[in-house]
Amino acid sequence: MPGVTTAVLWFRRDLRLADHPALLAARDEADQVLPLFVLDDVLRGTSGAPRLAFLYRCLRELEERTDGRLRVLTGRPEQVVPHVAAQVGASGVHVSSDHAPYGRERDRRVREALGEVPLVATGSPYGVTPGTLHKADGTPFKVYSPFARAWSARGLHSPAPAPGTVRWTDGGLPTDGVPADPDLHGVVLPAAGETAALDRWRTFVGEGVAGYARTRNRPGADGTSGMSVHLKYGTVHPRTLHAALGGEGAGEGGGKLAGELVWRDFYADVLWHAPGSARHELQPAMASLQYDEGPEADRRFERWATGTTGYPIVDAGMRQLRHEAYVHNRVRMIVGSFLCKDLHLHWRRGARHFMQHLRDGDLASNQHGWQWIAGTGTDPSPYFRVFNPVKQGRDHDPDGEYVRRWVPELRGLSARHVHEPWLLPGGPPDGYPLPVVDHASERAEALRRYAAVKG
Repeated sequence: MPGVTTAVLWFRRDLRLADHPALLAARDEADQVLPLFVLDDVLRGTSGAPRLAFLYRCLRELEERTDGRLRVLTGRPEQVVPHVAAQVGASGVHVSSDHAPYGRERDRRVREALGEVPLVATGSPYGVTPGTLHKADGTPFKVYSPFARAWSARGLHSPAPAPGTVRWTDGGLPTDGVPADPDLHGVVLPAAGETAALDRWRTFVGEGVAGYARTRNRPGADGTSGMSVHLKYGTVHPRTLHAALGGEGAGEGGGKLAGELVWRDFYADVLWHAPGSARHELQPAMASLQYDEGPEADRRFERWATGTTGYPIVDAGMRQLRHEAYVHNRVRMIVGSFLCKDLHLHWRRGARHFMQHLRDGDLASNQHGWQWIAGTGTDPSPYFRVFNPVKQGRDHDPDGEYVRRWVPELRGLSARHVHEPWLLPGGPPDGYPLPVVDHASERAEALRRYAAVKG
């Protein structure tokens, strides 16, 4: 259309219309906005079926909310994005900035390929953009508490205003369409998309946030927000969550959840400054820590992955992962400690397994969460922390509700025996295994190995 200007809005981890600064920038720049999503096989190849299915469901909703104009195209972004921009004579390509190692390199390539058409980054998927905060001496933070203090001192922008009317266009371009969901093999996912995210958030604020401080560590209770998968895909921005958590009635629970959101920013900041930590130990001295390898190690990994270790709270968590593509945060720490410190397997094996199976798998949070529990990451002392799976089960699932939900072999057991079924007179119920290792012995071995590298 002669005289009509077009801006391209390239969606990535921001699959929403509300609180979206890049959308506002695109709308203000041009007469009409072409919404684009690129199906990048590099990213799809590292995503398990649950994440892909959730992504596709988010895209279907976004397609509907952009009046069917969303163009979903398959290919390498440095080829697809410049082609689209050239076809519609784009005044600019607008994005929310990406701070993961691959995303930063991809955007460099796209920016070069666009030539004179600017790639304009406005906003990010975080409360405070990675790379923004530094210690007084200019170096990055490596411990959460001082980062959180700096984060609070900086303050947070208010949510961006609603976009109002946006004139969407498809530019006359074809679309490959949103792919069909992959086979989930029975995994049940929550509702996807921006509408579902905001509905879930309103329910949690109204009914759950006040008790969050009490229930957040109880895997048998519905005590968490359920927002991690929506933050992963940007169907809601953390600013929107923080705005509600600072309101009247949020109380201690709101403060606790706000702190969890700051952890998310912290891990993204760590990855920004140390991109190699996605694959390697953040603390170089810990790279020489001894791990087990070989057929016996592989057998133990398989028992961990299939939820047949003989430790009920560990098995419940791993079975939840297989059935819901999700694990409660407290249980993530328990199963992670068990893999690294009872089975002496490298944290990368667990991190890779989680990224393949989690619906909310986020590179920065996942990898650094695993490094934290393995004792190789940001916290200076967690190598001392070896979670006792029996004590963790009794402390956080005292009545055994969570274990019984996911380990049907133990549903007939009382709270007294459900976390130590091997102590029953006849041993564990039929079909449930004896413990794969003795925790006390493996704890001592883990501490010996850590002492050897810590000096």
